[in-house]
Amino acid sequence: MSSSNSKTGNPWVLARRAEKMNPSVIREILKVTEKPGIISFAGGLPSPKAFPIEAFREASDKVLREDGQAALQYAASEGFAALRQAVADLLPWDIDPAQVLITTGSQQALDLIGKVLIDTGSKILVETPTYLGAIQAFAPMEPSVVGVACDDEGVDIDDLVKKAEGARFLYVLPNFQNPTGRTMSEARRAALSAKAAELNLPLVEDNPYGDLWFDRAPPPSLTSRNPDGCLYMGSFSKVLAPGLRLGYIVAPKAIMPKLLQAKQAADLHTPGFNQRLVVEVMKDGFLDRHVPTIRALYKTQRDAMLAALQREMPAGTTWNTPEGGMFIWARLPEGMEAIGLLPTAVEKNVAFVPGAAFYADNADPRTLRLSFVTASVEQINVGIAALAAAIREHHPAKDLAPLEI
Repeated sequence: MSSSNSKTGNPWVLARRAEKMNPSVIREILKVTEKPGIISFAGGLPSPKAFPIEAFREASDKVLREDGQAALQYAASEGFAALRQAVADLLPWDIDPAQVLITTGSQQALDLIGKVLIDTGSKILVETPTYLGAIQAFAPMEPSVVGVACDDEGVDIDDLVKKAEGARFLYVLPNFQNPTGRTMSEARRAALSAKAAELNLPLVEDNPYGDLWFDRAPPPSLTSRNPDGCLYMGSFSKVLAPGLRLGYIVAPKAIMPKLLQAKQAADLHTPGFNQRLVVEVMKDGFLDRHVPTIRALYKTQRDAMLAALQREMPAGTTWNTPEGGMFIWARLPEGMEAIGLLPTAVEKNVAFVPGAAFYADNADPRTLRLSFVTASVEQINVGIAALAAAIREHHPAKDLAPLEI
C-alpha cells in the first residue's frame, strides 16, 4: 500500500495505479541513441523523409486564412465532422461517421479503451508477443494480461479457446505487427473472427501499419467481418506525420457513448487545428499519391536490411521477412540474451530493442526488434555488420561461424 514518507517530509501519496506505470523500454533506449555516431534500429519512428511538409505548409496557410477562428477554438469531443467523415470514407466497409471518435494519437485510443473496458483483475488477452505501448496503456487499470500463443500466421485458435473464458477482449495487430512485423493470414483471420463471435469475445483491432504494404495489400480487416464485435483503431502517424497526434477509434454504437465520455474527461478534444490540417491535406486523393512513395522507400530499406542480415549474421541467428510495415523480428543464437547483448552493441555504435519487453508472459530473451525505416541503406549496412560483430564477441562460444549463403 502506498504511503507518504514521513521521515523525509514527502507528503505525496501515490495511487495504487501509479505503481503499475513503468517507463517505456523503447523510450529509455532512445536516450542511448542520442549518443553521437549511434546507428539506431530501436525506435518505431516513421522516416521523416516521408513527411509531406510542403503539403502541410500550404494547408496550414489555408486553414488559418479561411477558418482560423474555429481552428483555434475549443471543439467537439467527437472530433471534426469532416475528418470523421473522411475516416469513414477511407475504410472499406460500411461505417457511420457517428461511430468514429478522433483521438490524440492511437495511444490515447488504447488508454480510453482500457478505462472503459477494464476493471481491476479483468482478464485481457494479447498476442505473443504484442505492442509494448498497449501493455503500458492497459497496466494502470490493473488487468490480468494473458498472452495467447501465435505462429507465423497469427493467433493460435486452439490456445485462444483455452484462455478465452472470462476475457474482456483480445487485443490484436493483424497487419505488419509491432514488434514482429508478421501479417495474419486470410485463413487465420476468418478462423479468428468466427471463433471470437462463437465465444462472444470482443476483438480490439489495432491497425497503424496496414497501408504500408510492399507487394500486396493485406487481407480484409477483422472488424469488417464482425463490426459489432470489434473495436478498430487507426492512425495518421505512419501515413502523414506522428507529430500531429491524430488517431481514431471506430466503435460499435453500444459502447461509443462511454468512449466519448472518457475522451471528454481526458482532454476535452483533440486539437481542431490539426484535424483541419489533415482534412485539407487529404483532399483530392492525396493519400493515394503519397502513401506509395512511403511504401517504395520502406521496401528499399527492408530489402537492404534483409540482405545485410544474410551477409553478416553468424549461424544460429534467425529473422523473418515482413511483407510491410517497419520491423524485422530476429532471434539470437542459443545461449544468448538480447538484453545482455545491448551494451556490447552500443559500444559498437548500434542499438536495437530487446524483445522480452513485448511479452505479457513467458518472454523469449533471445528475441530482438529491428526497425529499418529511419536508417539509410549505408547505415543499415554498417549497423548490421556492427551488430553481427557484437553477437560474435558477446556469445559465450565466441567462435560462431558465418551463415552459409
